[in-house]
Amino acid sequence: MVDIATRVWNHKWKIDPIVRSLIDTDFYKLLMCQSVFRNKPNTQVTFSLINRSNEIRLADLVDEGELREQLDHIRSLSLARGESTWMRGNTFYGKRQMFTSEFMDWFEALRLPPYHLEKSNGQYNLTFEGTWPEVMLWEIPALSVLMELRGRAVLGEMRRFELQILYARGMTKLWEKIEQLRNIDNLRLADFGTRRRHSFLWQDWAVQAMTEGLGEKFVGTSNCLIAKNRDLAAIGTNAHELPMIYSALAKSDEALRQAPYDVMSDWHDEHEGNLRVILPDTYGTQGFLDNAPDWLAKWTGIRIDSGDPIVGAEAAIKWWESCGEDPRKKLVIFSDGLDVEKISQLQVLFDGRVRVSFGWGTLLTNDFRGLVPDDALKPFSLVCKVVNADGRPTVKLSDNPNKAVGPINEVKRYKRVFGVDQQTSQSVIV
Repeated sequence: MVDIATRVWNHKWKIDPIVRSLIDTDFYKLLMCQSVFRNKPNTQVTFSLINRSNEIRLADLVDEGELREQLDHIRSLSLARGESTWMRGNTFYGKRQMFTSEFMDWFEALRLPPYHLEKSNGQYNLTFEGTWPEVMLWEIPALSVLMELRGRAVLGEMRRFELQILYARGMTKLWEKIEQLRNIDNLRLADFGTRRRHSFLWQDWAVQAMTEGLGEKFVGTSNCLIAKNRDLAAIGTNAHELPMIYSALAKSDEALRQAPYDVMSDWHDEHEGNLRVILPDTYGTQGFLDNAPDWLAKWTGIRIDSGDPIVGAEAAIKWWESCGEDPRKKLVIFSDGLDVEKISQLQVLFDGRVRVSFGWGTLLTNDFRGLVPDDALKPFSLVCKVVNADGRPTVKLSDNPNKAVGPINEVKRYKRVFGVDQQTSQSVIV
C-alpha cells in the first residue's frame, strides 16, 4: 500500500503529474464518447469551468504555471497499449467488445485539444473548444487537476508528521463510515468520486478500503484506470451533457421538447440491460416522466441526481406503476450529495420497493472536513459544463434551481417549453 503522506512529503509535488492516463476518467464519459462519435461527431462545443463556491478563490490558491504544466501534460497523453487492450477485450456490463473497433482506432490516435486559460476576479476562466467527442474528454481530468492542486496548496506548508497524522485521521474517518455501511442490509454501492477527489492516490486507497470493508456490497468504481488496475467493474451510464447538447441543437420548441427523448432513443439503439438507466432531471424529473414514451418505462432503471431524492424516487415508482411496470424489478441509483446518513435513510425507505443502488462521490473520495485549520480542505462545488453547441447556448434546469446553468433568457424559455414552474432550492453540497 502506498504511503500517501510520505509521497506528499518527499515529492513536494514537483514533477508529479496528477493525471497520468486518458482512462483516469469516469466510465460514462467513454460510453457517451462512443455514442457521440457515432451520432454527432462533428458538433462543435465549448466546455467551461464553473466554480459554484465563489468563496473559494482558486486563482489565488493555485499557481497558474503549475496549472498549465498539469494541463499541458494531459495533452501529451495517449492511450497506452495495456489500456487499449483492456477496453477492447474486457467485459463491461456483461458485454464483450463494448467499444467498437472504429471508435477504438480513433481513441488510440487521440490527443486532447488545446485549452484557453485566464484569470478573472480570483477565479480561473478555463475553456475547451472543438469537436464534441474530443472536447468532452477534458471535463473529468480538468476537474481532477484543479481539485488536487487546491489540496496541494493547502498541504504544501504542512510538515511530515502533520501529514502523517492528517492522512491517518482521514483514513480513520472513512473506515468509520465503512463500518456503518457494513450494517446496512442489501446495500449496493459504487465509487463515483473521480471528478472532485482529493487525489488519485486517495481515491485509489478509498476504493481498496471499500473493497475490503464492504465485500460484495461494493459493486465497482466509475474510474476506469482504477477499475482496470484493481480488477473491478467499471460503473456508469450517461450524464446531463447529452440532453443539454441535443436540446441546444434543436431548431424549434417542438424539437426542444423532444430532444431528451431523442437522447434516450439513440442510447437504446446502442445499449441494453443495466446500461439502460434514465437520467430524467436535466429539465425536471416530473415533466420528463409525464411526457415519456411508453417504451422508456421498460428500461432497467433511473438515476436520481438532484432535488429531493425521496420525491424523485416516489415519482419514478408512480410512473412505473402507471405504465404497468413492477417497480420492485426496477433499479434506482441515487447519486447526489451522498454520505452515510443519507445512504442509510434511502436504503431503509426504498429497499424492497425498488432495487436500490448508490453512486457515492465526493464525500467518499474527498472528505477531510474538520481535519485542518479553517476547514481549508473541505470539498466544494466545482463543475465543468458544456456552455454551447454549434454556437447555440446550452441549458440545464435540474430539480434544484441552484444547479441551473445557462443564459437567463434561455433558462426562462426552457422552463416554459418543459413546463417547469416553482422549484425548491436546496444547498449544493458538492
